[in-house]
Amino acid sequence: MTVDVLFYHLMHQPLEAALPALLQKCLERDWRVVVQAGSQQRCEALDAHLWTFQDDSFLPHGTKADGFAEQQPIYLTSEADNPNAADVRFLVDRAAPPPLAGYQRAVYMFDGNDPDALGDARQRWKDAKSEGFQVTYWRQRENGGWELKA
Repeated sequence: MTVDVLFYHLMHQPLEAALPALLQKCLERDWRVVVQAGSQQRCEALDAHLWTFQDDSFLPHGTKADGFAEQQPIYLTSEADNPNAADVRFLVDRAAPPPLAGYQRAVYMFDGNDPDALGDARQRWKDAKSEGFQVTYWRQRENGGWELKA
């Protein structure tokens, strides 16, 4: 199976604004998702955010603390685990990726205003290319939309 690896370069909106829309698209495609954050504290913040990011909706998700990982359509973690048998893995806040083989898609979201995050993303791009994955690069527009750049 070929893994598609997508890089989303955040420029005009923070992760909290961009991530929910991408997760919603995954759910619309009946994909199970795991979101790997760079720290447990960030994972907890995202957990709270996904329940309240809109007044009239939420994204169904869970964490290790919630239990029933295999039943979660979106699972949040700071570890390399995949307990919900996800099709898509999101890596945010410079999270170190586990092996990506076995996923349909891997999505790196990185802060374009952080030089260290840019450097990490460039290295992840090189790594993904050398592993033979299909890679694409999306840059955030001012309105929060995405433009395919490579």
